[in-house]
Amino acid sequence: MSKPSPVGSVMITAARAAGRALARDFGEVENLQVSKKGPGDFVSNADHRAEEIIYSQLSKARPGYGFVMEERGIIEGTDKSNRFIVDPLDGTLNFLHGQPHYCVSIALEREGKLFAGVVFDVAKNEIFWAETGRGAWLEQRKLRVATRRKLADSVIATGTPWVGKSEAWHIGFAREIAAMTPVCAGIRRYGSAALDLAWVAAGRFDGFWERDLKAWDIAAGVVLVREAGGYVEEIDGGDMLTTGSIVAGNEDVLPLVQKQIRHAGAFGKAAAIK
Repeated sequence: MSKPSPVGSVMITAARAAGRALARDFGEVENLQVSKKGPGDFVSNADHRAEEIIYSQLSKARPGYGFVMEERGIIEGTDKSNRFIVDPLDGTLNFLHGQPHYCVSIALEREGKLFAGVVFDVAKNEIFWAETGRGAWLEQRKLRVATRRKLADSVIATGTPWVGKSEAWHIGFAREIAAMTPVCAGIRRYGSAALDLAWVAAGRFDGFWERDLKAWDIAAGVVLVREAGGYVEEIDGGDMLTTGSIVAGNEDVLPLVQKQIRHAGAFGKAAAIK
């Protein structure tokens, strides 16, 4: 069994504290589902409260570190080698609709490379954590990615474009789905990229892909997958933290998913890539 480093422990403590606040707020959100006003403003405030808790705890424990945060944006620190990448509430739409699948995501970038990640599934009370060289863990259980080698046996997670995206974006995603569904065992869309990646690390999903995410959506999950023996790449070969386009899986599944979605534009002419 491995134990987190001091900074890893600080990240876990901050994630749990924010999670406790979110859990209390989630109970109120469920009540607001039937109100005329709805829970929208309340959820926005819950998001900000959780981020404030994380920022307060981490900045006190590591006062020189910088931050990249969903709400506050970029906060430069005096220590240019370290910065936290924080999503206080990943799965906001689920939270808004009273669906208990959301999380707190905190990553640490050190010397320009992702070093540590914590994903806290609040509703299930599951802490996923990983640090470079220490492995990936769910509480005290060491994680390994699934070992399936064929897409036909694999369940793949993804995210869907939402209202406000261009028609071209929706058509592109439809082609990716059309290229994937004939060749894999199943597609899942649960609404939290951070948890999708944590579940890849835990072997619950065999792979994951999505485009146009933010760094705070994926940074912690990337560390988890890598330390669980998996692989993470930018779909088209760029910088995933810049483009937000990501594909993850084991050494066999990742290239198969990547090949299908890269050639998705050809769907209708030649469905599955041989």
